[in-house]
Amino acid sequence: MARINTQAEFERVAKEAAGRYWGRGLTVRVGMASCGLAAGANALYDVAAERVKGNGNGLSLSRVGCRGSCVVEPMVDVVSPDFHLTFGNVTKAGLESIIDAAQANDFSSFEDADAVWQERDAPRTDGTLYTTRRGTHAQIPDISAIPFYAPQRKIVTRNCGLIDPFDIEESLARDGYAALVKVLTENDPEGVIETVLASGLRGRGGAGFPTGRKWALTREAAGDEKYVFVNADEGDPGAFMDRSVLESDPHAVLEGLAIGAFAIGASEGIVYVRAEYPLAVQTLRNAIVQAREYGFLGENILGTSFSFDVSIRIGAGAFVCGEETALIASAEGRVGEPRPRPPYPAQSGYKGAPTVINNVKTWSAVAPIILNGAEWFAEVGTESSKGTAVFCVTGTIKNTGLVEVPMGMTLREIIYDVGGGPERAGSEIKAVQTGGPSGGCLPKDQFDLAVDYEKLTEAGSMMGSGGMIVVDDRTCMVSLAKFFLNFTMDESCGKCTPCREGTRRMHDLLEKITSGEGTEEDIAFLEELASYVKDTSLCGLGATAPNPVLSTLKYFRDEYDAHIRERRCPAGECEALISFRVVPDKCTVCGACAKVCPVNAVVEAGKAPPTIDQDACTRCRTCFEVCPSDAILIE
Repeated sequence: MARINTQAEFERVAKEAAGRYWGRGLTVRVGMASCGLAAGANALYDVAAERVKGNGNGLSLSRVGCRGSCVVEPMVDVVSPDFHLTFGNVTKAGLESIIDAAQANDFSSFEDADAVWQERDAPRTDGTLYTTRRGTHAQIPDISAIPFYAPQRKIVTRNCGLIDPFDIEESLARDGYAALVKVLTENDPEGVIETVLASGLRGRGGAGFPTGRKWALTREAAGDEKYVFVNADEGDPGAFMDRSVLESDPHAVLEGLAIGAFAIGASEGIVYVRAEYPLAVQTLRNAIVQAREYGFLGENILGTSFSFDVSIRIGAGAFVCGEETALIASAEGRVGEPRPRPPYPAQSGYKGAPTVINNVKTWSAVAPIILNGAEWFAEVGTESSKGTAVFCVTGTIKNTGLVEVPMGMTLREIIYDVGGGPERAGSEIKAVQTGGPSGGCLPKDQFDLAVDYEKLTEAGSMMGSGGMIVVDDRTCMVSLAKFFLNFTMDESCGKCTPCREGTRRMHDLLEKITSGEGTEEDIAFLEELASYVKDTSLCGLGATAPNPVLSTLKYFRDEYDAHIRERRCPAGECEALISFRVVPDKCTVCGACAKVCPVNAVVEAGKAPPTIDQDACTRCRTCFEVCPSDAILIE
C-alpha cells in the first residue's frame, strides 16, 4: 500500500475499503480476543479455514475481536449481504453445521434461543442462534432483541467484534482515521481542544478529570517537547476493558492518540501496556506498523507539517504503575513509584516535559466526538458525566462480560437487565463493588443509584477504571474486604508509610476478625486506621485502598458484629466460624457426602442419616457441594 499523502487519496482508499467491507459475500467471523481463544476459538478458526480452502461458493473467513458476552464464548457470526447471524457456545461440529446452513441459506434447524441467552448453566450446543438481521447493511448485527446488548450504547467499543483488528482497511471502512484527517485538514488545535472540552468527556481511568481541560493545560505549558501517553496498565482484579479494546480495535486508540498529540503539540506518543496482555501487544504492534505504512504515523502526516509516531513500553505488572507519576517513572526506566504532585504531568511529566496521560477508553472516544460533534456526545449521559461507561461485569451473575452503557443508567439496570441477575438459582444478589480493588461495596438498597462519577463517590464507591464485581448472599462482606486489602497490600510500592504499613495492618485486623478472634476494639481501630490511610497516603492507591473497608463497615456493619459478638459468619464463608450438619429430614442416605470427604469426617450410620465429626472436618465444603438433596446445612 502506497503512503496516503492527501485528503483526496484518503477518501479514495477509505471508499474502496468500505466497498470491500460492506459488499463482501458470505463470511464467517470468529471472535478471537482473549475470552474467545480461552474458550476454543482457535479450533473453530481452523475448521472454518479448511472449509474456505476448498470452497467454491465464495465463502470467506475473518477473525474479529471481543463482542462482550464472555459467558457464551466462543462466538461466531455468519454474514452475507442479506443476513447477519450470531451464534454462541459454538463447537467444532456446530460450526460445520452453521457453514452448511449458511451456504444453503437455511437456518431452520437452529433454534431461536433469545430466551436461553440468560441461561448461564445451559449446556453447550452445536451453535445457538441469538440474533438475526435481514436487509441492508447486514454487516452490523441487530442486537435489540438480546437483553444483554439491548440497553447498551456503543461508542468506545463501536468496532469491537465487527472488524479484523489486524486489518487496517476494515477500520478505514468504518470511519477509521477520518477524524484525524478532519483535524489535520482544518488545522485548528485549539478548536480540537474546545470540542473535546464541550463534549464533557472525562478521563475513564479513575478520577474523571475533564479530558479537554487536561489537554488545554498541557498545550499552555511551557516546553518545546510534549508527550502523549496511553495508560493501558490495567491491573484491577476482574477488569479487562482496556485489553478488549486493544485486542479488538487498536486503530481507534492510535487515532485518538494522534488527535491528542496534534492538539497539544506533541510529536511522540507512548503506549504503556501490561506484559500480561500478549495479544493486545501483538495487535497494537501490528496496528502501529500498518498506520505507518498508510501514513497515519510518521513524518508529515497527510502532507502536513504534523509529524507524530508511537512506541510501546511493556509494564512488569505493578498495579501502582497505573498511577500517572509511577507510570512515567517506569517508562523512563526508573522504579515505578509515585511522586508528590504538584507539579502535575501536564506541567512536568515524561523527561520533565508537559505530558498528557489518558487511558485506552478515553483515547478511543476521541475520534467519534470529532466526527459527530461535541453535542452528539454530550446528549448521552448525565449533567456531570457525559457519554458512556465501559464496565467489566463479573462475579456471581449470569451474563458476565464487557458492557458499554450510557452514564446515568442505574446499577439495578446493569445488574439485572444487562447482567441477567444472580447466577445461582435460589440466591439473591447482595452487593456490587465498583471501581476496582479500591472501590466501595454497595448494598442492594443502593442499586437504584445512577452510575456517574459524583453519585458513586457520594455513596462511598467510585467509577474507577470500570471494574464491577457482583456478589450474592453466599459472599461474606468482611472476607471480601479482606480480599481487596490483600491485593492493595501486595501492590503497594512501599514508598509512603501510611499505605505500606496501614494496608498491612488493616489486613491483619480483618484476618483476625474472619478467624473468629476479633474484638469490639478491633472494629474501632480498623475504622480509625482506614480514615488515616485514606487521608495521608501519597498517591491514589493508598488514598482509595480503604474504600472496601469503609464501605462494608458502613453498609454491612451487622456482618462485622456477627463475626465478633456471635463468632458466626452469616454468609457461611469464613472457615473458622462455620460448621456443617446433616439435616435428617432432608437426607436420602445416598452416601455421596461420605464418598467425597477427603478426611473421612462424614460418619455413616447404615440406613440412618450420617453425621459429621466436627473435630475431623476441615470445612472444605465438598460434602455441601455434592449433596443432591440440600441436606448439608452450613451453620
